[in-house]
Amino acid sequence: MLIGGLLGDVIFFAVSGFCLYNIKDNFINWYKKRIIRIYPKVWIITIIYLLIGFYTLEKMNIIQYFIYPTYYHFIASIIILYIFYYLIIKIEVLRQNIPKLMIGTFIIQLIIYIFFYNKTYYHIDVVREPMIRFLFFEAMLLGTYFRINKEKYMNKNNKINWVILLISMLTYFISKLIFSKIESISILQITNQYILIFTLYYILKCFAGIDYKLEKMPNKLKKIIEYIAKITLEIYLVQYPIIPLLADKMPFPINWIIITGLILILATLLHISVEIITKQINNIKGKRKNETITNRSI
Repeated sequence: MLIGGLLGDVIFFAVSGFCLYNIKDNFINWYKKRIIRIYPKVWIITIIYLLIGFYTLEKMNIIQYFIYPTYYHFIASIIILYIFYYLIIKIEVLRQNIPKLMIGTFIIQLIIYIFFYNKTYYHIDVVREPMIRFLFFEAMLLGTYFRINKEKYMNKNNKINWVILLISMLTYFISKLIFSKIESISILQITNQYILIFTLYYILKCFAGIDYKLEKMPNKLKKIIEYIAKITLEIYLVQYPIIPLLADKMPFPINWIIITGLILILATLLHISVEIITKQINNIKGKRKNETITNRSI
């Protein structure tokens, strides 16, 4: 979309904040489910890419690949932010003051930016920098705010919101372009993230407003969207070496079509593989549990 992937990143974290809200388990059980949801896929695709030479251990050590997977910046960020998110959801006073928490996060981010951040060049949207996690956390909080107040926004469409969204997206694009071209104003680059959060707010507001229309989509289209949603983690994990490997080998849009198709195929295979392995592990656990119960009965 000519503006990099950061817009998609913040949408991902906002949707995470919206969808994870209804937490029933204690922290250990809840966090364990998140780990089990993520790490087997990380391990499998990483081992495969190491074996075929896409990844090399000289570039990154084993801990970074398999335990704290900083190569996959989404994974590294979400694993950390899950902890803070759980505390906010479970502590009543925090959950009831999401806007204040967002303001507090902005203030902390601004203090770090003013006194410690290197502002000599434009790099605030680099996803592998720790500073980016303030933005991701703000997006999670915004998603949580919309979940708590969903009755205020759901199915309340307003044309002016779409106009504001269009203007804010154009402003975001222009701000990225300006900061990347004019080094002398890089000291102000944090405004780029504030514009992005403002844009994210109107993305959520606009699409919440047409939820009833989205629900009326044809079932076949819904199923396609639901399936892609189901394998988004796998898509994210498999795409890393595919894009740089093939992007320059053929002209656009042929390269985009082939790369996208290949990523979807590989993501599907990874999804199926993990499901099979998980099912086998659960069957083994079930058999052992039954054997334990039987032995106790005897």
